[in-house]
Amino acid sequence: MTDTPSATPNNTRRPDRRRRPAPTQQKARPVNPVLERLFEFYPKLFGAQFLPLKLGVFQDLLARHPEEFKKDELKLAMGQHARSTPYLESVAAGHARHDLDGNPVEPVAPEHVHHAILELFRRRQARSREDLRPRLRERLMQAVEASGLSREDYVLLVRVQDEATNALLDDALAELGVQAAKREALLRAFDASGRTEAEFADMYGMDPAEVSATLARVRQEQAANTTSAA
Repeated sequence: MTDTPSATPNNTRRPDRRRRPAPTQQKARPVNPVLERLFEFYPKLFGAQFLPLKLGVFQDLLARHPEEFKKDELKLAMGQHARSTPYLESVAAGHARHDLDGNPVEPVAPEHVHHAILELFRRRQARSREDLRPRLRERLMQAVEASGLSREDYVLLVRVQDEATNALLDDALAELGVQAAKREALLRAFDASGRTEAEFADMYGMDPAEVSATLARVRQEQAANTTSAA
C-alpha cells in the first residue's frame, strides 16, 4: 500500500483567511450649501483658488442677493470661508483684496497678513514632526519687509499678549537686524575703498549686480530712516 501524500505539506503555509479590517476612510465634510451657491455666483473668488475679499463684502452680498441669502446663514458661511486654510494662504501671500466683480480694490493690512502666516504655521506644525520655525521666520521676515513699515512700527501693529507668539516675531526681527547690519557694513567698506562698484565687487570676489543692488538698498533704507526721524 502506498502512502497518501498529505493534503497540506509541512512546508506550505496555509493562507490567512482571517478577515482584515477595511481601511478606515475619513468622511468628507459636507460643503456648506451657501458656499456652494457663492461658488456658482463667483467662481473666481470662491473657487479652487481663493482671493482675499474686500472689507464689507458681507454687506455687498446681502445687497446684491437679497432673495438668495439669509443673513445668519451667510454670516456663518463667510466665517467658515475666512477661516479655511486656502483663504488664509491667499491672505498670507499678500494678495490684494477683491470686490465681488473680481477687481483688486485695496491691499491686505500688514497685521492681517501677519496673523494669517502665524495661523497657518500653527496648523501645519500641529501635523508635522519637523520644526517649521525656520520656515516661519523667513515668511515673517518677508512680511515685515513687504509691509513697508519700520521694524518698530511693525511690532506696534502686530504684537499680541501671547509671549510665545511674540518670541517667534522677535526671532524674525533679530535676523532682519543682522542682515541690515551686514548691508551697512558693506556700504561702509565700499565708501572707504575709494573704488567703483565693479572694482569693489571684483576685489572681494562678489557678484557686481548683487553688490550694486545691496548698496542701493542700504542707501534707500538710510534715506527712509532720515526722513522718518525728521
